[in-house]
Amino acid sequence: MVEAFGVSDPGCVRTNNEDYFLLSPELGLYLVADGMGGAQAGERASKLAAETVFEVVWKSGELTAQILQTAFEEANRRVMAAASSDSTLEGMGTTLTAVLEVNNEEVLIASVGDSRAYIYENGELLTITEDQTWVNEVGRRLGIDEASLKTHPMRHVLTMAIGVGSPLRMHCYSYKPLNGAEFLLCSDGLHGVVDP
Repeated sequence: MVEAFGVSDPGCVRTNNEDYFLLSPELGLYLVADGMGGAQAGERASKLAAETVFEVVWKSGELTAQILQTAFEEANRRVMAAASSDSTLEGMGTTLTAVLEVNNEEVLIASVGDSRAYIYENGELLTITEDQTWVNEVGRRLGIDEASLKTHPMRHVLTMAIGVGSPLRMHCYSYKPLNGAEFLLCSDGLHGVVDP
């Protein structure tokens, strides 16, 4: 039996929270999104993206990597359309990470941006997803040392997000967790402060 729990907190720096999570044990779908953009744009982007993925997966009845790709692409289209229809939402976007239960033995994990999925099994917490950030995709390839990357001016720059353009580059992973394994989905509001 799957148990799911979610919590979101703006922390001590911000007055609003642009994170959004959606838990659907009946569908076997769990999502976290971290919005970006001015005013309320980030909040709207994260909610719209997560709810779009839920809607597409639910209506399809499919539990496949292809339906996750389709759902993420539809979320991308809808966030871009919302941003282009309202000048106050210009520049909005969001990260998005999802876990979809395929059956009792396999889950699919999809991600865009730097919200992460971790798995805890055998007493170890392992990162499943790969951040789509300047640090990960450019800084490390340039040979910049890890200590410098932690304070680099480009450390918070995403190389991909929902709502910022097409084509969308989504990472998708298939995982066969051990019995009793636990998943953690989180935005950089958590992993940026407490990186296991």
